[in-house]
Amino acid sequence: MAFISAVALVVPDYDAAIAFYVGTLGFDLICDIPQDGKRWVLVAPPGATECRLLLARAVTGDQRATIGNQTGGRVGFFLTTDDFARDHAAMLAAGVTFEEPPRVEPYGIVAVWRDPFGNRWDLLQPA
Repeated sequence: MAFISAVALVVPDYDAAIAFYVGTLGFDLICDIPQDGKRWVLVAPPGATECRLLLARAVTGDQRATIGNQTGGRVGFFLTTDDFARDHAAMLAAGVTFEEPPRVEPYGIVAVWRDPFGNRWDLLQPA
């Protein structure tokens, strides 16, 4: 059986990204392994077992240009929850920037938020 195990997220700095995803959002730091001037940094929400974020530090001008816009301005990342109200309140209290108030869609409760690097995310509780 195959599955997507990680998605790379281009960030300006490993430590700033770890501070946000682990420190602010409460994700688990799965690993942080140095390798030839880079680091293999995986983070995931607590309890997540399959898909993780690989925090990839931009090193070239082209890579730096994609920070916050890897998906052409669209929401590209989806944080699914079983309790939208709880997680939305916790994220607001932690200083996460939401672009809109929560809304109900046929597929669930959703609100768009941004990480400090400009990446657009959905906080989503499926219907």
